[in-house]
Amino acid sequence: MSENQFGATGRRKDAVARVLIKNGNGAITVNGKDIKAYLCRDSIVLHAMKPIEVAELDGKLDITCKVSGGGLSGQAGAFRHALARALLKYDSELRGLMKKNGLLTRDSRMVERKKYGQVKARKRFQFSKR
Repeated sequence: MSENQFGATGRRKDAVARVLIKNGNGAITVNGKDIKAYLCRDSIVLHAMKPIEVAELDGKLDITCKVSGGGLSGQAGAFRHALARALLKYDSELRGLMKKNGLLTRDSRMVERKKYGQVKARKRFQFSKR
């Protein structure tokens, strides 16, 4: 990697995101599309962009992301995790700020498995008394 380009990997549920950041004018692409076009919902976009907001670097960095696996929510979480890690490589003084906002912790919650004799993980078949 060149000296002005920083990369990191983030994970959430089954999604994996690889982020590259470099100095620029604030262009953010995910899998070749604009972030708002890719993630669709504004709430998910805001969730994914939290590290940039915390670091106060809006419009100063170009961000390129390749994300795969999982759904939109998991992909946004993976993007957020990778972005926070990449910003840490960009400026190591942001570590305290990122940790305080919980952006460096990998969210380890996964989908609970379906159990036999049940409809889903916890939902049961309808009980019949007679």
